[in-house]
Amino acid sequence: MTVLFHTERLIVRKFVPEDFEDLADILTDQNVTYFEPYETFTKEACIQEAVNFSNSDEFFAVVLENKVIGKIYFSKKDFGSYEIGYTFNLEYQGKGYAGESVMGMMKYAFSSLDVRRIFAEVNARNTRSIKLVEKLGFRKEADYKELLPRKENKDIFDDFYVYAMLRKEFLGISS
Repeated sequence: MTVLFHTERLIVRKFVPEDFEDLADILTDQNVTYFEPYETFTKEACIQEAVNFSNSDEFFAVVLENKVIGKIYFSKKDFGSYEIGYTFNLEYQGKGYAGESVMGMMKYAFSSLDVRRIFAEVNARNTRSIKLVEKLGFRKEADYKELLPRKENKDIFDDFYVYAMLRKEFLGISS
């Protein structure tokens, strides 16, 4: 099992196929997956998704006391830029775990990887996620109007915000 880093309460590591049950607790919950760019999973589909994640360099398990409580998406884009996303089990939301693990990923990425910029695309109606990235110090860079359709009504399009952080901002270096 490959551990990327530890935080005060959490371990962030590569997924393993055996994580499928904990992953199902996250991905089968419509309240959790509502703002995600994919549909809610079935428990059976989570078995294959755990295998897919275990073979991926973009998805990482957030673990609390041997239970996967969330996942972080961290995907390399062009020119040293990475996209970050996160999804957490509803039972563990509102306890600071998302912020702690995303901050840990930022520290790891900016200090150990050749990452210049980290950005997150957030649905404008996802107020909890907006509060999280703003609390972590991300700045709003863009406001995309009517970018993607809503899951429950494909005739209504939601706005999206792009939030970002540069390595020099994170490290407190002025340009």
